[in-house]
Amino acid sequence: MNGITIEQVSKRFGNVVALDNINLSLKAGKIYGLLGRNGAGKSTLLNVITNRLFAEDGKVVIDGENATENDETLSKIFYMSEGNCYPENYTVKDVFQAAKLFYGEFDFEYAKRLCKKFDLNIKKKIKGLSTGYGSIYKIITALCLPVPYLLLDEPVLGLDANHRELFYQLILEDYNRYERTIIISTHLIEEVSGLIEEVIIINKGKVIRQESCEEILSSGYTVSGNAKDIEQFIKDKNVLSETSLGGLRSVCILGKLNRAEIPDTLEITKLDLQKLFVNLTSEKEEME
Repeated sequence: MNGITIEQVSKRFGNVVALDNINLSLKAGKIYGLLGRNGAGKSTLLNVITNRLFAEDGKVVIDGENATENDETLSKIFYMSEGNCYPENYTVKDVFQAAKLFYGEFDFEYAKRLCKKFDLNIKKKIKGLSTGYGSIYKIITALCLPVPYLLLDEPVLGLDANHRELFYQLILEDYNRYERTIIISTHLIEEVSGLIEEVIIINKGKVIRQESCEEILSSGYTVSGNAKDIEQFIKDKNVLSETSLGGLRSVCILGKLNRAEIPDTLEITKLDLQKLFVNLTSEKEEME
């Protein structure tokens, strides 16, 4: 498998630019985190990859083949979205059978085990499921298909903490078993930070970061201390945000940390992925 390449893709809804000249290279066999604020373009991008929406410009290439109206290529992908694409009178079992018809294979035995783990009644009609269990039957469907690409849009929507933890565990088990390409779009950034290998951040329809999780976490830090010392230290730094309380000041900085230049009077803290994401997307807004 070669992976997914997105070349100069743009998508508009009337006068609104949802995707603005997107270029991405997603290597096969990695777990990606697709991050962005509401309306940033995450779901639109996933819909374009899977041909549920068509881009005005650019193209999507999957394993070397143009994905546009290419059923054979698209059959390599399972896309879990927030919406429901099955008839409401379908039971969970009906969904599994429909998935087998479309994809050719489906692991029913594994599906039964997962239904038991999640306490999901396979005979239940999907129209009667809660938001959480609506997510769960889609998760199970995804994990029981032999496709090389899983695109998961807000997969833990409505799940309680225990079920979310089970989902993350199952994703890791699945990846260790099949090493397929998994793209997870989520707002629960800290929960997936230990799961994903590479981070893609979209803001206002543009990709502003695509880096390994390790690289992006090392690209910023927080420095705290006396306001005067902070002022001197940040003169040549790229400041993302800052807070003050009395004579104390805390500043988020974008850039590699050089501990040799940090005065003893200042305290350094690493930024976690969520804080870095918030600061990066906020910075982008201010610049625009």
